[in-house]
Amino acid sequence: MTNSTSTTPTSRAGRREWTALGVLMLPLLLVSMDVSVLYFAIPSISADLRPSGTQQLWIFDIYAFVLAGLLMTMGSLGDRIGRRKLLLIGAAAFGTASLVAAYANSAETLIAARAVLGIGGATLMPSTMALLRTMFTDPGQRAKAIGLWSGVMTAGIALGSVLSGVLVQYFWWGSVFLVNLPAMALLLVLGPFLLPESRNPAPGRFDWLSVPLSLAAVLPVIYGLKEIPSDGWHVQYVVSIAVGLVFAVLFVRRQRTAESPMISPELFRGRGFAPSVALNLVSAFGMMGSAFFTTQYLQSVLDKSAMDAALWSLLPSVPIGMAAPLATSLVQRGVNRAYVVTAGFALAAAGYGMLALVGPDALWLILAASGVLASGIVMVMSQIMDLAMSTAPVEKAGVASSLMETGAEFGGALGMAVLGSIGTAVYRHDMPASAPAAAHETLGGALAVAAKLPGHTGDALATAAREAFTNGMHGAAVAGAVLLLGAAFAAARTLRGIHVPTQESPAEESGRERQPERVAA
Repeated sequence: MTNSTSTTPTSRAGRREWTALGVLMLPLLLVSMDVSVLYFAIPSISADLRPSGTQQLWIFDIYAFVLAGLLMTMGSLGDRIGRRKLLLIGAAAFGTASLVAAYANSAETLIAARAVLGIGGATLMPSTMALLRTMFTDPGQRAKAIGLWSGVMTAGIALGSVLSGVLVQYFWWGSVFLVNLPAMALLLVLGPFLLPESRNPAPGRFDWLSVPLSLAAVLPVIYGLKEIPSDGWHVQYVVSIAVGLVFAVLFVRRQRTAESPMISPELFRGRGFAPSVALNLVSAFGMMGSAFFTTQYLQSVLDKSAMDAALWSLLPSVPIGMAAPLATSLVQRGVNRAYVVTAGFALAAAGYGMLALVGPDALWLILAASGVLASGIVMVMSQIMDLAMSTAPVEKAGVASSLMETGAEFGGALGMAVLGSIGTAVYRHDMPASAPAAAHETLGGALAVAAKLPGHTGDALATAAREAFTNGMHGAAVAGAVLLLGAAFAAARTLRGIHVPTQESPAEESGRERQPERVAA
C-alpha cells in the first residue's frame, strides 16, 4: 500500500534524499568540468576541423558566455514550471548537445553544440541547488549538502583539464564530450523517481522583457572582462562593459517596477542574502584571479607541459576537499558563521601572501599557496551559499541560486581582468627596455621570441621574462591579499548576528510537492 509522507518542520533527510544528492552531483560535476575540458582537446580539434582563429575562440568561450547569460532566466523559469522538470529538460539538452559536439564535422557545428551545452548548463546549475534546498530542510543536513555541492563545483574545474588530457591521449577529441552521456542518462532515468518536484505556488506571469535585458546586461560585461587580461584595456572592451552596465541599470529598474519581476526585490529584504551575493562575488574574484597566474607559472615559468601542470595542480585538491566539511562542522558546533567566513577570507589572503613570496623556481611553494588560498575560498563559498539559500524564500530558491552563480561568473571574470592587468603592468615595467616589442606584451610572446634567438641571448631574455612575470604575480598577489582582508573585515561586520532559520516555513512546505513512499504492507 502507499502513503503520502507529510514533511514536518523537524523532518530529516533519509537514504532517498542522500542518494538523490549523489545523482545531482554527477551533472553538476560535468557542467563545471566543461569550463576547462577543452584545454588539451583544442589542438586535435584544430587539426581535424581547421577552425579560423575567431572560430577557435568561440569554441572556447561560447559555453561560458551562454551559461552566464541565461542563469537568471533559467533560475526564474525553474521556480515557475518546476525545478525537477527544468533539470530533466536541461539534462536531455546537455546530453544531446554532447553527442552532437563529439561527432561535429565542422567548426560551426561544434560552436552551435557548445552554445546548447551552455543553455543546458544554465538549467542544471540553479536547478540542482534549488532542489537541494527543498530536499534538505534540516539546517545541519542542508549545510553538509551545500558543502558537498561547493566542493564538487570547485573540483570539476580542476578535473576537467586533466580528464581531457587523458581522454585525448588515449582516444579522440570527441571523447571529452561523450563522457557526459552516462551521467545525463542516469539523471534522466533516476531523477523522476528520486527527486521531488518543487515550484513557486504563486509565481505570477513570466516577465519576458527581463530576458533580453538580463542577456544585454550580463554578456557584454562578461565579454569585456574576459578579453581584458589577454588583450589589455582596449576601447572596444571598455565600451562593451559600459553598454552592459547601462542595460544592468535598465534591468534593475525593470525588476523594481514589473508586476511579476524575474528577480523579486523581496530576495534582498532578507538580511543575509545581499551580503552573501557580494561576498560570493569577491570569493570568485580571489579564486579566478589567482588561477590566471598559477596556471601560467606552472607551464611557462617552470616549463612544464600542459599535462604535467594539470596533474601537479591536482595536489592542492586534498586540503580543498576538507575545507567545506571543516567549515560546516565549526558552524554546527556553535562557532558564529561570521567568524568562520572571516577566517576563510583571512586564510585565502594568507594564500595570496604566500604567492607574493614565490620565486622563479618554487614548485612546492606555489602548490601550497594555491591549496591554502582555495581552501579559504571554499570555506567562504560553502557558508555564504548556505546562508543565502537559507534566508531566501524557498519558493524563490531557483532565482536565489542563479543570482549567486551569476555573481560568481562576474567575480571570476573581474578577478582575472583586474589582477591580470596589475600583473601585466608590472611585467611590462620590469622587462628590459632592449627586449623586442613582442616580448613586452606577454610571457608567452617573450618565450616564443627567446626560442628564436641564439644561445645566451635567448636564455637571458627567457630568464628576464620569467622573473618579470613572477614580479607581476607578486604585485597582483598583494592586491588580492588586501582585497580579501577587506572582505574578511566586511564579513565580520555584516554577517554577525545573522542566524539561519532552524525550522521550515509554511511556504516551504507548500512549495514542495509531496512524494509517495512505499511502505511495508
